Amino acid sequence: MQTLTTPTTTLLPEVSRFLDSALLGGVVGGRDVTAADGASFDTLDPGTGERLATVTAMSAADVDRAVVAANEAFARSGWATMPVNERAVWLHRLADEVEKRKSIIGQIEALDAGKVEQQAQGDVQVFVDTMRYFNNLSQNVQRRSAVPVSGYEAWTTRQPWGACGFIVPWNFPLVLIGWNISPALAAGNTVVIKPAEDTPLSAIYLAQLAREIGFPDGVINVVTGYGETAGAALAGHPGLRRMSFTGSPEVGRLVAEACGRNLVPCKLELGGKGAAVVFDDVDIEDTANKLARAITFHSGQVCCDATRWLVQESIYERFVDASVAALQRTKVGYQLDAGTQMGPVVSAKQRERVLGYLERGRQEGAHTVLEGGVASVPGRGGFYLKPALLAGALGNVAARDEIFGPVAYLAPFKDESQAVELANCTDYGLANSVWSRDLTRASRVAEAMVAGNSWINAHNLFPLGVPYAGVNKSGMGGGVNSVETLFDYWRSQSMVRPLS
Repeated sequence: MQTLTTPTTTLLPEVSRFLDSALLGGVVGGRDVTAADGASFDTLDPGTGERLATVTAMSAADVDRAVVAANEAFARSGWATMPVNERAVWLHRLADEVEKRKSIIGQIEALDAGKVEQQAQGDVQVFVDTMRYFNNLSQNVQRRSAVPVSGYEAWTTRQPWGACGFIVPWNFPLVLIGWNISPALAAGNTVVIKPAEDTPLSAIYLAQLAREIGFPDGVINVVTGYGETAGAALAGHPGLRRMSFTGSPEVGRLVAEACGRNLVPCKLELGGKGAAVVFDDVDIEDTANKLARAITFHSGQVCCDATRWLVQESIYERFVDASVAALQRTKVGYQLDAGTQMGPVVSAKQRERVLGYLERGRQEGAHTVLEGGVASVPGRGGFYLKPALLAGALGNVAARDEIFGPVAYLAPFKDESQAVELANCTDYGLANSVWSRDLTRASRVAEAMVAGNSWINAHNLFPLGVPYAGVNKSGMGGGVNSVETLFDYWRSQSMVRPLS
């Protein structure tokens, strides 16, 4: 494992001005707002551990103002009732403006989340592409359908729900805002976004940008604060008509319970413990390199990542050697420095979580293949880790639980049936991958694995138009990125007239 030694950080002037605000507020009803009780918190640069900005910490009363503003905008701004092509003008304008400022928003995202800057700019483009996809899709979907039934004229229409709430996590803040609000806005709903307290900055910037280009007040609202206060208040607000949460299964249960009390439909995209099944006909070095890049991408803080590597016995030792070599070549450094391949994890708390799982895994008998641990980046005091590999029985805590760091767990398998059995030996069900030159076998195994998504000879693929969702402990209530997602944000309504 290599570390970088030469800081090359240069902040863009627009980023410096944004961060220089004495207090960054939420955006409610088109206005910058701060918490009624004056509470605030600091968001930190994970690469240095230093303060980036001070952000208002909103309470239940402040969240209520945002939901009221979203409902007011839905009822009176004209957003919900304007022709779909007119709404499309606004959404394309927002996507265009975000794309024009890719370098600015990407740097803000990199600073706040600890992302390698080039990867953060890629996240900005994903937001742009997602918004354009759903915007264009909404103009080409038939919302009125005749129902053939004897003796009646009958038809159905799809109508927007109203104010929709979104709680997004800290690992992909802007991507997940885009995946969530793009279909909701394209369908004519208004939105209230609660970003994670670790990474609130891109959400604030986005809402300010929407206001700058003239979006109707209250269509896009952002409430900042802690999960147990602002997040809980949004999840339990009876004024919402739909709710979406992305995060851990533990918090997802609480969100679902709160929504259930109000009979608010809830979409949950939760964690994962994905398997990569590697058969003995692969190019060993190439596959090892690709899985190493997957587990180090955003320091392994990816819910759908391949964190269990199941490798056929005949190539197991060679694959382990190639994987260790690939991970040892990974350059760990500050997220804005040239040449960095893996930045810090998001917080000191997250670093301790990963280190704790490594220790618990060893205590339960896991073999250390690549030690991992704290990485030292000269001149930086942030939250850095080395990639790690463990191996052993899949009942080990490090093979069962979602760690959310640059850690993979290795185990051998004998044949196809055992590979499928081991892959499905988990409470999660988000995403797996199969690696083989035999595409017939790869397809068969991909279909046999219990998960929302199976990939072949690659990992972490999200083409727009293909549904992405989880099952079991990994989620419920529908997925993202497809026409079904757009339909989630329309309610169905039937009309019937007797013909005699």
